[in-house]
Amino acid sequence: MYLTQALHRAMQQKPDKTAVRFGSRSKSFREFGERVARLAGALQKLGMKNGDRVAMLSLNSDRYLEYQMAVPWGGGVLNPCNIRWSPAEILYSLEDSGSQILLVDEAFRAAAEQLRGQSTTLRELIYCGDGAVPAGMLGYEALLDSAAPVPDAYRHGDDLAGIFYTGGTTGFPKGVMLSHANLCASALAAQAEGMAPAEGCYLHAAPMFHLADMGISGPHWFQGNTHVVIPMFNPEAVLDAIERERVTHTLLVPTMIQMLVDHPAMRDRPRELGSLRGIAYGASPISEAVLNRAMAALPGVDFVQAYGMTELSPVATINPAWYHTVEGRKAGKLRSAGRASFCMEVRIVDAEGGEVPRGTVGEVAVRGPNVMLGYWNKPEQTAAAVREGWMHTGDGAYMDDDGFIFVVDRMKDMIISGGENIYSAEVENAIAQHPAVAACAVIGIPSEEWGEAVHAVLVAKPGQPVTADELIAHCKTLIAGYKCPRSVALVEALPLSGAGKVLKTKLREPFWKDRQRAIA
Repeated sequence: MYLTQALHRAMQQKPDKTAVRFGSRSKSFREFGERVARLAGALQKLGMKNGDRVAMLSLNSDRYLEYQMAVPWGGGVLNPCNIRWSPAEILYSLEDSGSQILLVDEAFRAAAEQLRGQSTTLRELIYCGDGAVPAGMLGYEALLDSAAPVPDAYRHGDDLAGIFYTGGTTGFPKGVMLSHANLCASALAAQAEGMAPAEGCYLHAAPMFHLADMGISGPHWFQGNTHVVIPMFNPEAVLDAIERERVTHTLLVPTMIQMLVDHPAMRDRPRELGSLRGIAYGASPISEAVLNRAMAALPGVDFVQAYGMTELSPVATINPAWYHTVEGRKAGKLRSAGRASFCMEVRIVDAEGGEVPRGTVGEVAVRGPNVMLGYWNKPEQTAAAVREGWMHTGDGAYMDDDGFIFVVDRMKDMIISGGENIYSAEVENAIAQHPAVAACAVIGIPSEEWGEAVHAVLVAKPGQPVTADELIAHCKTLIAGYKCPRSVALVEALPLSGAGKVLKTKLREPFWKDRQRAIA
């Protein structure tokens, strides 16, 4: 299996069908495939060799899709950069992966110029925006015009397809190595779940650097469906695209669903949204109130929850549309994260890796062709996470008698806010650098808007007071804004266990005690 396989099939069977639409630009599968082969050739001319990493820092676009296909076509490895990270975090991912080529659009032109001055690995910057090509950068379209198409390098199976950076429990991002087989297995499993019917039209509204969008759009490539792209999520832009392009399916994280159904654009004028058949959601908590409003606002739409993580390419379990109906609610599965998807095994285990009885809380472990190759340059962390083929997720859950899992807590202290993974260690490391902070702990607390919000609890040094605004401003100089605390509490002492560890369960308890569902 290989990422470009679906494109080859579509070029052969549906050459004149529209493959991609972005604004006023539209390409058939034949045209799209030709551009992919030319971009692959251009990257090879710039020195990309088999296995070399190529990064992209950009908003969503048709060229992002070309990047996703052209890099493996030319023999390279993807490194999509998180657009919400700080320059320091992006630089780390570029240096750690050894990325030598970076594609950048207008929104991140200034950041890219700064990164080039700091990076020891970057050799070339390719401008893939629509403005004038900045000095010192190569123009995307000019590169394609001057390049000859090249044959597919046919990286496949266990060959590395991409390095996808995620937050690290030690305070540093980890590069998740995913193979072609990993990504294809996850996409085919989603297709087997019925998430990409034939003759569909998929809308890329979620950020394309995020594996969730790439993973959910994967089966639509296998079906030869049309891909519509908007630069970034905006409720009105989503509604306009659905109406104009007759979109059938999309992925929205719960925060986006809430913003969409609560936006005045949903009620200001009638919309023709009858084409929309399915919304996949996941990546963060969703309240039943928001889900109820969404299903009421979009009565003909099937809602499907996908649970997983980057290390699982990314989907492990599916809670299908039937359980989002009145009958499904009666079955008691709506709050579930679903059960193992095709080709995947899921079990709930204890600290020794043994399966616990049904209804007992333990750690979610997953085995199958979707489990990552490992963490880039981190063999010890890889060995700790993947044991005897089982990926230990760090999520606490129980399984019912029908095989549905119910996630109840995060063993790794990870916070998911607005669909983004935030590891408390990263935030704590930033807070601890403030000269007035003696000790701190970071937890996730309920948020109607974001699912979870970052909350910091800290002890100040004697005689050195610190305000919440001051602390948040300090954090913003070190980490991405979305990782920074949204609220701060000052206490005299943090609760500690007998071993001297902070008891975060005690800190979380007042916020979550009356909640049936801690996380998605």
